[in-house]
Amino acid sequence: MSVYSEVFDFETREEFDVVDLTDWVEAVVKRAGIQEGIAVVFAGHATGVILLNEYESRLLEDLRKFLRRLVPAEEDYHHPINAFAHLRSMIFTPSRVVPVHNGSLALGTWQSLLWVEAERRPRRRRVEVTVIGS
Repeated sequence: MSVYSEVFDFETREEFDVVDLTDWVEAVVKRAGIQEGIAVVFAGHATGVILLNEYESRLLEDLRKFLRRLVPAEEDYHHPINAFAHLRSMIFTPSRVVPVHNGSLALGTWQSLLWVEAERRPRRRRVEVTVIGS
């Protein structure tokens, strides 16, 4: 069994900025040289999340609307400044596990790995990908 790990950084612009991570993660899997196993995609941040879903503009707008309605930014929270971003991030996990088959991510037909920014301001983000297998 082999383990290979890489991190990559990217910038977000604003609240609910969605970044498609799929090609980056797929490139890490290729460099790992692992044919069968899993890829763990992890975000070490408290105000952003990784989703596994369709990268389609109308669906992403529905996601934004859903999060704004579920956790409005204008509420009177106890945590200073960005409680809404932390609470939105708690709804989803900070990581995803995707099977690797024949040296590629085994995603469903419409699935993509997506970063969703919960903060209102631009941020520099880092994601770690660990590929485990043989």
